[in-house]
Amino acid sequence: MSGKSFEQLHAELTEKVAAAAPGSRTVELVQAGVHAIGKKIVEEAAEVWMAAEHEGADRTAEEISQLLYHLQVLMLARGIALDEVYAHL
Repeated sequence: MSGKSFEQLHAELTEKVAAAAPGSRTVELVQAGVHAIGKKIVEEAAEVWMAAEHEGADRTAEEISQLLYHLQVLMLARGIALDEVYAHL
């Protein structure tokens, strides 16, 4: 199983956006804007809930990872740093 930490994911996504990496879904989403990203967050949140209600822990964890990804994309689109989020935890 390959995995990365929240911080590693953020660093990777930050690099992709800064480089405007061609073919990057992350870059496409950031360019699409907050509204498009927000719709994906709502969709992913619903999928997390449904997986938790009706599927196993592994599927729920997968959906949570997708939600975290989209939240980080929103952070990048809005220029919100990890420390700004951590200050509210």
